[in-house]
Amino acid sequence: MLQALRGPVGSTFPRLKIAVRTMTGVPTVSLPELRSLLASGRARLIDVRSREEAAAGTIPGALNIPVSELESALRMDPATFQALFSEEKPRLEDENLVFFCQMGKRGFQATQLARALGYTGARNYSGAYKEWSEKDH
Repeated sequence: MLQALRGPVGSTFPRLKIAVRTMTGVPTVSLPELRSLLASGRARLIDVRSREEAAAGTIPGALNIPVSELESALRMDPATFQALFSEEKPRLEDENLVFFCQMGKRGFQATQLARALGYTGARNYSGAYKEWSEKDH
């Protein structure tokens, strides 16, 4: 962000307005709702943190796909996805395809990306792993 502030005067503000508008348009999941969805088996979790972050701890049942690899993973044919991740590829119509990261930013980006690719049930767990780890132990 500091680099952006060094640009020409006014160049960062239009982008900031767009980011804020877009951010409010992404469906989110709260911690109580996520717990309910998980308990009933109605959520598919994708941890978009790095492999190292996920190996140190994640939400039980989450599939780790680092955000840098997410677009190619979501574009894979189902057989390739299954072979690579040992899980069925999410379907475009899946409800409650929940993305999360450590603090919220990458999960938000992942949700935007998935929705742009046609995953209509993509949602962001905005509390992220930070909230989960603090409130679940």
